[in-house]
Amino acid sequence: MNFFFVLGVALALSMDAFAVSIGLSLAPSGLTRSQTFRLAFHFGLFQFVMPVLGWAAGRSIIRLIESYDHWVAAGLLVFVGGKMIIESFHKEEHLERKTRDVTKGLSLLVLSLATSLDALAVGLSFAALRVPIVYPAVIIGVVCFTITAIGTKVGPVFGKLAGKWAEMAGGAVLILIAVKILLDHRPFTPP
Repeated sequence: MNFFFVLGVALALSMDAFAVSIGLSLAPSGLTRSQTFRLAFHFGLFQFVMPVLGWAAGRSIIRLIESYDHWVAAGLLVFVGGKMIIESFHKEEHLERKTRDVTKGLSLLVLSLATSLDALAVGLSFAALRVPIVYPAVIIGVVCFTITAIGTKVGPVFGKLAGKWAEMAGGAVLILIAVKILLDHRPFTPP
């Protein structure tokens, strides 16, 4: 399979992860190196695994979930984004939030899953084209890792501009991504 074709697919699949990584790192202090690595690793891992699962699953399973996969992804992003916005209004919990790591636990799992659901359909497309999946999946995972890491470095720049509204802006970004997922959804049709 052509490297530039796979690279284009990988970049397209990584855009949600890029936007989410910017949203999560909007605080002027940004994310630490370990938080950046953890976020990029999980997003990249999920972007690697989901095409493999889609490729292995075959048409029947994708047909079962493709009618609502966009709702799942959007719902997960709205949940996390809404939580960030609500927490931005609770000043008494501000110090506790600063010590809580947003790149661990259920939030990280939910975001990793939400940003990688499209890759499931891409894996199925590769299966329908009888394309081996390992090479494209590795490229997709590496590109997503890199794009996510870049997003965590861009976020604090926007965060400094947003000031105290940064967490609210981050939550709004996640909700806007959810809306975009719903508006852009096209049912999967095998080639």
